[in-house]
Amino acid sequence: VFLSRNFRCDCGNSKFKNLQCKLLPEKCKVNSGNKYNDNFYGLYCTCKRPYPDPEDEIPDEMIQCIVCEDWFHGRHLGAVPPESGDFHEMVCQACMNHCHFLWAYASQLAVPALTKVNSLEDEGIVLKVEESEEQKKEIKKESEVEHQETKEEKQVEQFNEPSTSSGSDILKIYGYCSKFLQKFPVETAKTTSESTEEPVCKLKELQSKEFLKKDTATFWPSNWRSKLCTCEDCLKMYSELEVQFLTDECDTVLAYENKGTSDQETERRDPLMDTLNSMNRVQQVELICEYNDLKTELTDYLRRFADEGTVVKREDIQHFFEEFQSRKRRRTNRMQYYCS
Repeated sequence: VFLSRNFRCDCGNSKFKNLQCKLLPEKCKVNSGNKYNDNFYGLYCTCKRPYPDPEDEIPDEMIQCIVCEDWFHGRHLGAVPPESGDFHEMVCQACMNHCHFLWAYASQLAVPALTKVNSLEDEGIVLKVEESEEQKKEIKKESEVEHQETKEEKQVEQFNEPSTSSGSDILKIYGYCSKFLQKFPVETAKTTSESTEEPVCKLKELQSKEFLKKDTATFWPSNWRSKLCTCEDCLKMYSELEVQFLTDECDTVLAYENKGTSDQETERRDPLMDTLNSMNRVQQVELICEYNDLKTELTDYLRRFADEGTVVKREDIQHFFEEFQSRKRRRTNRMQYYCS
């Protein structure tokens, strides 16, 4: 669970004029980053119902979209969600239409929904990006190279067969082999270099292949955002669609869950126990004794005020600690230390 990314308090601006903001006294008239959707009126999902819904008798899990941050019933996502442990984040139908580029990634990264696909026509649209002229030329060039290599390999196989040719035929064979051996390493190195060259944009590489676009929500594993392309063109596209946060690993549901767990562990810590753990055995015993003495004397001191029905003032607390320190010094001075 996480709050809205762009939401900021409106106290002190035109919406709540009578309330002064204690964090930022000087504020703009309106916070343009705030988006008051149906969630702020207690309505969720495409059905615009409250949660919990007293009229809804169907048990269903609410899932939050990581783009629009609205909450949806699992049965209103257009697809049956996978088991809760199989995916970490969900993008709703409307946000998938808004972030259309995610469909290219979904074919490779998304967790399949629990729906039975009967046919491509029933379940979605198959998209294929047309090849550019440069891609067609490159494919044609590679095809010609492969055809030439195959032709020369066949010639070598024929030359290797036993033959009763004359001396001139042997010289011709030797000439063909020499030319082939000189040419083959160069073309092999070139082909290997071309095949290992990394594509400039991951998204364009995925869009050049067939992928399925459906009118459903999508479900994603924990590390899918790290595999989004971060080239200059894609970053510009994210900015135009206002989804720059998709490339922020600190924005993920897993990151929020880890932060929440860490905060809870910090709150559960006992300062006294942390201090005790940093001391040796003798210091621990002395501290515990001092703590018990302070607790007993302070309880007795405050009980008198409760019995009399009087208010405890600051001067009373200050007087108590002065007397407590004085008694402690007297006890320390009376102690005798012996060395064996």
